Amino acid sequence: MEARLSDLVVRRASMVFGYDQPGPLAVVIRGGLVERVVPDLGPEGASFGEAPELDAAGRAVVPGFVDAHTHLVFAGDRGDEFAARLAGRRYEAGGIMRTVGTTRSASSAALLRSLAERAAACLAGGTTTVEVKSGYGLDTATELRLLEVVASANADPSVAVELVPTFLGAHLDAGPGYIDRVIDEMLPAVAQAGLATCCDAFCDPGALTLDQSRRVLSAAQRYGMAIRIHAEELAHTGAARLAAELGCLSADHLVHATPEDAQALAGAGVVAVLLPATSFSLRSAYAPARMLLDAGVTLALASDCNPGTSYTSSMPFVIALACSAYGVTVAQAVRAATEGGARALGRHDIGHLRPGARGDLVVLRGSDWVDLAYRPGMPAVDSVVKDGRVVYRVGPPGQKPGSLQSVDE
Repeated sequence: MEARLSDLVVRRASMVFGYDQPGPLAVVIRGGLVERVVPDLGPEGASFGEAPELDAAGRAVVPGFVDAHTHLVFAGDRGDEFAARLAGRRYEAGGIMRTVGTTRSASSAALLRSLAERAAACLAGGTTTVEVKSGYGLDTATELRLLEVVASANADPSVAVELVPTFLGAHLDAGPGYIDRVIDEMLPAVAQAGLATCCDAFCDPGALTLDQSRRVLSAAQRYGMAIRIHAEELAHTGAARLAAELGCLSADHLVHATPEDAQALAGAGVVAVLLPATSFSLRSAYAPARMLLDAGVTLALASDCNPGTSYTSSMPFVIALACSAYGVTVAQAVRAATEGGARALGRHDIGHLRPGARGDLVVLRGSDWVDLAYRPGMPAVDSVVKDGRVVYRVGPPGQKPGSLQSVDE
């Protein structure tokens, strides 16, 4: 999205994530950035000046969710695969090729429409920043086109979510010589066009080998790109320790991570991006979140929104699932879904509400963020603010829920 920076005061919050003082509190945003979080003194709050106000009305405020792992740009549907898995068929990564076929056939306009629709769903769930991978092209022209679609969505004022593009040409080994084409054709083209500053690789059985992943990610580093890796999802491959060796921003999935992997990730400062909705959809094992936390690894939570194994963009659902399946506290889950996600993207300006942060926040429906886990599946979001602008708000009775309102209205 094109940033439109605004002033805003969010008044009468019951609590603000990251601050211990009791409410009511006010979050003061100037020029799109958090200036301060202070007690709301009622009528004396006139000292906030002429800035527009959003009344939280005793609701809790959290930073905008940062969904650090999605495959949000694609065409087609694989609901039949999901049904087949429910009937007992095992997931194999090769199902990706079905989506590749439909995505290659789709027009850029159609891809842009579907991406904008999914981004709107992210926003309705409180997500203000979304990482979006390519990877459903698996040829140079389509991979570039997917990243161009992401750039077009970011330039569209109606798309209120910030989309962070990641190049995932290394989603599969798509045949003889393919990895060489990723390295020799795709990476330089992406870097020259400035379409993505980060490269990912899917290292797992049926996807890339450890050596192929090392080749791709090392080449991306030579082009000045940050790197990330899908690691230890379907089996233990050594990808987590490769992430530590190469200095990846994150290692994602980690279902089969070992204590030795956790120590390596912690030592290298690699963020562990956990994707519980994928395990839920696949009915597979969950990542060892407590073991990673105990080793000192920074955790992030993400949706992994994709057509094959996790077709959800709801970060409130991800938070609730993480609390249940991983045994983490609500505060740990919210931190992983906000600042943890930001760290996985190499960002320090989002995911928190300390002074100087982007003015991205969510006014929840309840007075405590514990409701995110306590009331799974229930509507969780009242309002969303991006760069100091109200970009989503559930209106009063009689108004269609989810209609977009700016503070000017």
